[in-house]
Amino acid sequence: MFKNICFLCVLFFTFGFVNIANADECTVYKIKPKIIINTPDWTKKVVQPKKPMDVLHGNVVATLGDNFDINTTIIPVQNGFCVALKSVNTTIGYSDFLVKIDIRHNPKTCSYNAILNHENMHIDAYLSVIEDNKTELHNAIYSAADSVMPIFVKNKYDIDAAVEKINDELQSHPDIVLMMQKIHADEEIRNKLIDQNEDYSELKSCLK
Repeated sequence: MFKNICFLCVLFFTFGFVNIANADECTVYKIKPKIIINTPDWTKKVVQPKKPMDVLHGNVVATLGDNFDINTTIIPVQNGFCVALKSVNTTIGYSDFLVKIDIRHNPKTCSYNAILNHENMHIDAYLSVIEDNKTELHNAIYSAADSVMPIFVKNKYDIDAAVEKINDELQSHPDIVLMMQKIHADEEIRNKLIDQNEDYSELKSCLK
């Protein structure tokens, strides 16, 4: 009985060592990742809700999206495959803006245009956030991608799961999480500055 147990132990530690060796073997296939950042085309839609709003203020709803399209390379090795991250093609930015203007401002009128001009300033502020943070965003994605190590899998049926794991590790990396938090913080700061510096003189002149 003791001999059988020891034999199983030998098998366990032997195969365990093989798996570790294969995983370590994959480290030599680590690639310096290439990072590409694109910004989406965006659209603007202006609506006037039936429910009354603040007559002096409009509103902008901005849709920020991020998509990480990863490219991996698959290297056949003894007893399996190494799955390594090769590049990251990221699309991040605002896809659409919904501008809301109080229904009491008739389209094309002086007051309507004054509200719209103000909301366009907010849209410009949103767009500037991504543009001004492009270098930091690139560095954050590169840092995250460069930290992801190749994954060893025993058979080709496990490759898709390995690719998904690589993508999850990339997007959950602290550098990317912190970068997205910074983007949202910049949005809030820039929008507040616009409202603080606005004297609404254009709109007030329309309402006289």
